[in-house]
Amino acid sequence: MDFKLTKTQLLQQELFRKFAETEIKPIAKDMDEAEAYDMGLVAKLQKAGMFGIPYSREYGGQGADVLTYTLAMEEVSKVDASTGITLSVHTSLCCPCINEFGTEEQKQEFLRPLVDGTKVGCFGLTEPNAGTDASGVQTTADKDGDDYIINGTKIFTTNSGFADTFIVFALTDKSKGPKGMSAFILDKDMPGLTVGANIERMGIRAASNCEVAYENVRVPANRLLGKEGQGYKIAMTALGGGRIGIGAQSVGIAQGALNEALAYVKERKQGGKTINKYQNTQFKLAECQTKVDAARLMVWRAATAKDNHENYAPLAAMCKLFASEVANDVTRVCVQLLGGYGYCREYPVERAMRDAKITEIYEGTSEAMKMIISGAMKV
Repeated sequence: MDFKLTKTQLLQQELFRKFAETEIKPIAKDMDEAEAYDMGLVAKLQKAGMFGIPYSREYGGQGADVLTYTLAMEEVSKVDASTGITLSVHTSLCCPCINEFGTEEQKQEFLRPLVDGTKVGCFGLTEPNAGTDASGVQTTADKDGDDYIINGTKIFTTNSGFADTFIVFALTDKSKGPKGMSAFILDKDMPGLTVGANIERMGIRAASNCEVAYENVRVPANRLLGKEGQGYKIAMTALGGGRIGIGAQSVGIAQGALNEALAYVKERKQGGKTINKYQNTQFKLAECQTKVDAARLMVWRAATAKDNHENYAPLAAMCKLFASEVANDVTRVCVQLLGGYGYCREYPVERAMRDAKITEIYEGTSEAMKMIISGAMKV
């Protein structure tokens, strides 16, 4: 077992780090305060190929692996978790639905512009009454000649405020429950598709996260992904891979906060010496770094399993469960180490602590992760 990154991966990691430090970090606080994502940054992410990292060059992607994608997720999330989730939903949720279940025609028409930096995607599954229990989806897609008519409401649709392509899950046969769910590719300008205002949130405030209404949206049959009734499978497959990205985001949030805390304790003086000289501080930092490294290795294991086409779902659940807990634990410690300053918005550890909480909730709650893991154990 090799725990080392390749030379190519190390080079890419450094490029991701430089991009994050020069392009994202200087505006991260302002975006959080404004609760709006900078569209100029979206354009820079697209131009840098950040939205197509693990996708084939055949479709305009970067041709890298999932592990390399997790390196990008960690680096951007160190400085801004909102950018992390913007990248994750596009790359881990929207694109895989088309890449893994789309026809060749659909890949050329819809996947290519998503991974070559032309368009941004989002993923519409969650509804006001269907969160962790995705089988509770009520949005419908009724057949009408060669089209489907979609009606319903989705909530917490990340990227929806500026996305071009929407993956939407709806019931084509309500009598079959989740087995009657299907997946569709929609465009933002389709009549009847309405994106609401950004939902005010505790963390990841710069990310676009809106309610989306679908009122008699007419969708051509050639925009059906896979077959009728495969929607639930498509959604769960995407979420399984998406959890690796959230694990990497969690690692990034924790490492970023820890880096800030480490710099602070080397400068802050109490009792006549900098507080990094106190063993209590040293031990707290040591414990935090150990947890972060353990979480990172779990993310890498899950990513490598996906790259090797192994059964990665339980490993993805494990890395998300553990890494999200680490992100919350470590950011709390970092705020404490900065004392009163840690509670002030002047320092980024406050934002990191707010951002960390959602990692235990979206793309499957920690409780849902435990169900997946225990199921794989055949408990």
